[in-house]
Amino acid sequence: MPRDLLARTLRTPDSVTRFSMGEWDVLIRQARAAGLLARLAYRFRRDSLSDAIPAGARWHFTAAETLADRQRTAIHWELANIRTALADIDVPLVALKGAAYVASGSPAADGRLFNDIDILVPRERLPEVENALMLAGWHASHLSDYDKRYYRRWMHEIPPMQHIQRETVIDVHHAILPDTARYHPDSGKLRSRAVPASELPGICVLAPEDRILHAATHLFHDGELPHGLRDLTDIDLQLREAATPEFWAHLLARAEELQLQRSLYYALRYAIHFLDTPVPERAWSALESAAPNRLLRTLMDAVFTRALAPDHATCADRFTPAARLAAYVRAHWLRMPIHLLIPHLAHKAFVSPYQENGTPKAA
Repeated sequence: MPRDLLARTLRTPDSVTRFSMGEWDVLIRQARAAGLLARLAYRFRRDSLSDAIPAGARWHFTAAETLADRQRTAIHWELANIRTALADIDVPLVALKGAAYVASGSPAADGRLFNDIDILVPRERLPEVENALMLAGWHASHLSDYDKRYYRRWMHEIPPMQHIQRETVIDVHHAILPDTARYHPDSGKLRSRAVPASELPGICVLAPEDRILHAATHLFHDGELPHGLRDLTDIDLQLREAATPEFWAHLLARAEELQLQRSLYYALRYAIHFLDTPVPERAWSALESAAPNRLLRTLMDAVFTRALAPDHATCADRFTPAARLAAYVRAHWLRMPIHLLIPHLAHKAFVSPYQENGTPKAA
C-alpha cells in the first residue's frame, strides 16, 4: 500500500470510488493515527461520496463524525463558561487554534478533534485570569515540579488547567512563542487585530491571516507531530476559504511584520506537497527571500515529508524515526538557547520518565 494513501485521498477524494477493501483498511488506520477520520467523513459527505464507503467500514467514519460533533458542541459550552468566569475582570478573551475555528465558524472546524482549549490574554493580566478560572473550577493539572517551573519561567503559557468536574483542559497563553524562542511575534499586535467570533458573542478570534500564521508557527515550532498532517489541513482549509489577491497581500505583509516568514514558507511548501494547496505564483515568489538555502531546504524536505505524515507503520520508512527525532530537536533548538536546551533535554530524557505525575501534557 502507498505510504501517502491518506494524503492522496485528501487531494483527490473521488479516488475512493476505486478503492479495494485493503485500501479502505489502510486509509482508516492512517486517518485515525493522524486525527483526520472525522474530517474525511465530512469531506466525503460534502462531496457526495459517503455511498462509496463499504458497509463494513462506514461505522468508523460515523463514529468519528459523531465524536467531532459532540466535541464541537462542548467547545461552545466551555468557551461560554470561560467567558462567564472572566466577565468580572474585563479581560479581552481571544480563542486560539481549534477553539477559534469553532468560534468563527471556519471550515477548519469541520471534523476537527480537540485535546484542549487555547486562549490568549495579556501577560499582565495572567494572575487575575488564573485566579478567576480557579474560582470557576479549573486548577493546575498534575505536572511535576520541574514542568511547573519550566512553564512559569520560560513558556508562553501557564501550566495547563483542568476542570475538576468536566476534566476539560485550558491552555492560557500570553504569547504564541516562548520568551526563549528566536522569534518574538508581538502579542499586542495579534490582539489588536482580533475580531469578534461570529458563533459566540463575547469571544474574539485572531484575524484570518493571523490565525494562519499562528497555525504555521505552532506546527513548525512544535517537536511533537503525531497530528502534523491534521494541522496542515487546518492551514489548507483556511487558505482556501480566504484566498483572494487582497488576502494574500495581507498575509505576506503580516508575516513580515511579525517575523514569521520562514514559518509561513514551510507551511505553504508542505501544504503544496501533501495537499496541493493553491498558492499564487506571486505569493510564492515573495517568500523566496525567506527560504532556506538549497542544502537546508533538502534536509528539511527529508525531515518534514516524513515527520508530517501520519504516525503509522504504513507511512514510515527506515528514515522516519530519525526524521521525527530531528523535528523534535529542531523545535527545541528554535524555542530555547543552547545553555537551556541541553539541560532541559537531559532532564526530559533521563529524569522525567521516572517521575510519577499522571500529566495530560508535559512541557
